Amino acid sequence: MSMKKIIFHPGDIPAKPGCYIYRDVFGTVIYVGKASSLRRRMSQYFQPSRQTRADPKLRSLINSIASWECITVNSEDESLLLESRLIKEYAPKYNVLLRDDKRMPLLKIDLAEKFPHPKLTRLQKDDSCLYYGPFPNCSALRQTMEFLSRYFGLRTCAHADPGQEEYAHCLAGTVRDCCCPCVGKVSEEEYGARVQSLIDVLNGNTDEIIAVLETKMREAAGKCDFEKAALFRDVAGNIKSLYGVRTRTFPNAHLPEVVDGEAAVRDLQQALKLKSPPATMICFDNSNISGTLSVASMVCFKDGRPNKNAYRRFRIRTVEGANDFAMMREIITRHFSRLLAEQLPLPDLMIVDGGKGQLSYAVDALVALRCPPFPVIGLAKRNEEVFIPGYSEPILIDKSRPALKLLQAIRDESHRFAITYHRALRMRTIRNSILDEIPCVGEVRKEALLKSFGSVTRLRKATPEQIAARVEGIGLKSASEIADYLARHPASGDLDVQ
Repeated sequence: MSMKKIIFHPGDIPAKPGCYIYRDVFGTVIYVGKASSLRRRMSQYFQPSRQTRADPKLRSLINSIASWECITVNSEDESLLLESRLIKEYAPKYNVLLRDDKRMPLLKIDLAEKFPHPKLTRLQKDDSCLYYGPFPNCSALRQTMEFLSRYFGLRTCAHADPGQEEYAHCLAGTVRDCCCPCVGKVSEEEYGARVQSLIDVLNGNTDEIIAVLETKMREAAGKCDFEKAALFRDVAGNIKSLYGVRTRTFPNAHLPEVVDGEAAVRDLQQALKLKSPPATMICFDNSNISGTLSVASMVCFKDGRPNKNAYRRFRIRTVEGANDFAMMREIITRHFSRLLAEQLPLPDLMIVDGGKGQLSYAVDALVALRCPPFPVIGLAKRNEEVFIPGYSEPILIDKSRPALKLLQAIRDESHRFAITYHRALRMRTIRNSILDEIPCVGEVRKEALLKSFGSVTRLRKATPEQIAARVEGIGLKSASEIADYLARHPASGDLDVQ
């Protein structure tokens, strides 16, 4: 909801939690606030008595307000998170708190690690890790993650690839808080299943863990151990509030309700000086970890809103290593080759997630296909710079304009779609094992091999005689077949977490 100050009426404001934004006559954001009841809080600014009785700073703010808008959320916690994001985005001059570089804590899980485990962080990077949050209550988050790590037996050490040396100095394994995958007490597949159970809880599937905690709470209370019962009660409450199905992030995939999709399209036409409104827009993005499991995405917006039926995803086929430029050229060549072959309509605007390099390779791919000309731009994330082919200097669109919000929305949606596909492939890689491909190895033998050696990495180093001696039910002939197969199929890098 966005309105002029002169037509403010309390009845227009919902009595719900959310954030409100005040702008001056130039459209610049001058103040961002939150409230449990937007109607009650915003009404206080427009009372006649505030013009004369308020302190000088508040009077100056009130006199500077030319327009306002408000965004409703589901809870006070969500309004705090949204307020923090808006203040960091706009840096309003009348806001003092939350303008520094401090951020709410997040949970990070790097599935590329040999033994992934949850870590706290305050900065989300484009590194293809799993991120959850942000969470407003840091102490509750720490207490709950300590419990969940113990419950699922996950490691808490900081070493990237722990082994026998780290185990010798580890207390968690001694007190049985950790399942000790570093010394092979559980296989990498078994540890991966534990990590997946934690991820399910973080994704909102909390019923099972809540039931366990409530049972433990009742048992402790029955034994008059009220301190332990209170701990289980607090942890259960924290899990409900922290990991329940709630809106903790506010993605730009859908434009805010204060921005009309068609109006944003018209504004974008003016900002880019296009001949016609870009009703159909597409955006491309890549995702990979050091060149492995490279994927890409294409999302489509129609009249300023997502058209999910037109989304596409790609597995990179011809590019080896982390070469974003070549990947961009490949996916655009593949996509537009099909459009031209089937004589399908071209988009009104194509957006490439990146700067001059990605844009140049994208244009080269279109030229090589002899594709009819249409508008193509690159959007660099650092300063939201818009690059246009043939121009060395980028275009900077004002952050308050609907045009930039629309570009950010489609760019972020493309990134989300690529990351989601990449994560699904990583989880599939973790769940599968190269042992499944060996003809003489079934489920029973696979479990026996992993139990004896702990991982495929250690199994690769064993001789056929060692395999036959350590694994019951596997003779020298089968052991030789296993060793020969592993020798012919070397590990594929960091994601060889079988």
